[in-house]
Amino acid sequence: MNILHLEASPGWGGQEIRILREAEGMRKRGHQVFLGVMQGGDLIPQARAAGFTVYELRFQKKYWLFCLFQLLWIMARHRIDLVNTHSSLDAWIGGIAARLSGRRIVRTRHLSTPIKPGLNRRLLYGALSDFVVTTCSSILPMISVQKCRSIPTGVDPKRIVCLPGIPLRQQLGLAETDFLVGTACFMRSWKGIGDLLQAAHSMRGHSSLKWVVIGGGHAETYRAQALALNLEGIVFFTGHLDSPFATMAALDVFALLSTAHEGVSQAILQAAYLGKPLVATATGGLGEVCIGGVTGIQVPPFAPERVAEAVLALRQDPELRRRMGEAARERVEKHFTLEHTLDGMEQVYKEIL
Repeated sequence: MNILHLEASPGWGGQEIRILREAEGMRKRGHQVFLGVMQGGDLIPQARAAGFTVYELRFQKKYWLFCLFQLLWIMARHRIDLVNTHSSLDAWIGGIAARLSGRRIVRTRHLSTPIKPGLNRRLLYGALSDFVVTTCSSILPMISVQKCRSIPTGVDPKRIVCLPGIPLRQQLGLAETDFLVGTACFMRSWKGIGDLLQAAHSMRGHSSLKWVVIGGGHAETYRAQALALNLEGIVFFTGHLDSPFATMAALDVFALLSTAHEGVSQAILQAAYLGKPLVATATGGLGEVCIGGVTGIQVPPFAPERVAEAVLALRQDPELRRRMGEAARERVEKHFTLEHTLDGMEQVYKEIL
């Protein structure tokens, strides 16, 4: 198969990482993969470094006609069999180009935010798609089309490698007896960092309990909030880490308190694969990984007091942590690896062709 991925988002996050990993996996399976990405997008250098042919396109509405003709040329030049769209603008322009040239279309919906009813929804998820793929089961009822399937973004165990370096506790000046609760994400307003800080504040009386926030994004907002809550020496920010796995492996508990937008987070899957007991909301696909009482403890969004209760329960019960950590790793191995993702996507591609 000759596959063309289109991405109008200029950023670099879970959505773009999935596109690249999926492209690499399909290439290994013998398929030809090409990418059309928003001009200046962060996916472009990453995909080119991986050896892919990448076209920089202007998906903005004012350039839509020029972009349409570019896509028609790309599809003809590379004899594209199917087009996989990922964001709204590329779904519109790419969908029209694919329809005009007789190509099949897969629309991947990455976010769990509600889809407004109306003509836009009927076109993007009906007329301009032959199959819709979501990244978690909770999105399926929003789509309401017959050909729709949840295929979560799996992790590649080969990439989850704890590189040697200075141990986290030594880096932060912590004692071996300190209990570490951490999260990892690109910090955005819906990632629940504020709730994590409030939970830390409510448990400041537990002197050996420490909190670690791994990742970049809008860090200054939360550093300022931590400072205002007098959490110096209690909450630590690592900043962005190219390889966060050794830091994640040093945690006693992994928490992800997202309030919106999640599919199945890569961070929670990575932590689960590393055998960490989980504390998470059920937002989007998080509840598919954090199974209450099995792989971790589920908490409601915007409920730092429940987070504190969950952390305290896990801190007091080492056997519970061990059991949940083992169950978390087993769940990833059985359901959420990259090979599961590739198997599912390849099956969809074959079905629509």
